[in-house]
Amino acid sequence: MTTTPETRDLPAVPAGAAHTDREIRQQPRLWEDMLARLGEQRAALDAFLAPLLAEPGLRVVLTGAGTSAYAGGIARSVLAAALGRTVEAIATTDIVAEPAACFEDPGRPTLLVSFARSGNSPESTAATALADRFLDRCAHLVVTCNASGALGAGHDTRPDSFVLLTPAEAEDQGFAMTSSLTCMLLGALGALGTGQVRGLHAAPAAARELLSPEFARRVAALVGNEPRRFVYLGSGPLKALAGESALKLLELTGGAVSALAESSLGFRHGPKAFLTPDTAAVVYVSNDPYTRLYDLDIFRELSTALPVGQVVAVAASTEGLPADRTWLVPGMADADDAALALPAVVCAQLVALTASLAHGLTPDNPFPAGEVNRVVRGVTIHPPAER
Repeated sequence: MTTTPETRDLPAVPAGAAHTDREIRQQPRLWEDMLARLGEQRAALDAFLAPLLAEPGLRVVLTGAGTSAYAGGIARSVLAAALGRTVEAIATTDIVAEPAACFEDPGRPTLLVSFARSGNSPESTAATALADRFLDRCAHLVVTCNASGALGAGHDTRPDSFVLLTPAEAEDQGFAMTSSLTCMLLGALGALGTGQVRGLHAAPAAARELLSPEFARRVAALVGNEPRRFVYLGSGPLKALAGESALKLLELTGGAVSALAESSLGFRHGPKAFLTPDTAAVVYVSNDPYTRLYDLDIFRELSTALPVGQVVAVAASTEGLPADRTWLVPGMADADDAALALPAVVCAQLVALTASLAHGLTPDNPFPAGEVNRVVRGVTIHPPAER
């Protein structure tokens, strides 16, 4: 593995994990690059967005598939508050399957914000084409890591589109989306957040702390309990983060570890049946004082239901939490939860990487037989019914 500032003085990475390890560790540096890019493109972004935001009835739809869909779920509520507009997170897979239901008001002006690592997944381009077909007025903000991908290239010269590129290194070469997710999420929060999203500039330093050897030992201790199941819980934006965290573990362990995600309150309504003595649980704790109460309640409940050492909280503050069972995200106590998700997801990425290696797998390609692919295959886009 090539030595970089992110990997210097760290133990050698096993074969088959070099891409994933590097792409997790490069995130703080790429976030700083992404913030600089947003500053450089601010005037152009504002010129594109101003006429759209002048429409009081504007609907903003955040879309993507898989991990990219979770980016929209994390960003939705903070962007709704910042923009004072209706903001929804709808997966491209839902748009493609049921476009008439997703775009049921054709006369309403819409901004479709598309997240795509490569921009070559069939649903990515199909969702934008369906929006154009079903809506009278639709503009596009494409947030992608690949300028030459079908999505980015297809919208690059359109007057009703703006293509926001991440640093090129964010187009992960490993199987799972890591730095691509966080750079695209940061890009959308910075581009659309009108300067109101708290914590974006503090995120790189927080992530650097979580990428320390000391924190790696805490992750190894949790994974070393050899849990066969993982539960990720969170509220609001952190529920979407929980979904992404469970997906990352499923992907990098090739399904060897079962993972479930739910909201802190929703977990008791049936999904709690997932718990067994060999389950580990991670609770993402909100910075919102009211929402936090529910996250603390489920943390305490799980701490009595599962063996010692198998429940941890990921939080920006230890208030109400035991320090020895809290993975602290430093410097983020005043951040909005959507910004907190940026360094917090690093915890989940490290858990997934560590668990993958513990199971003797190759995280860069946990499906060598091709059962699951880095860029989705096998999707047929069927012609929709006439509008």
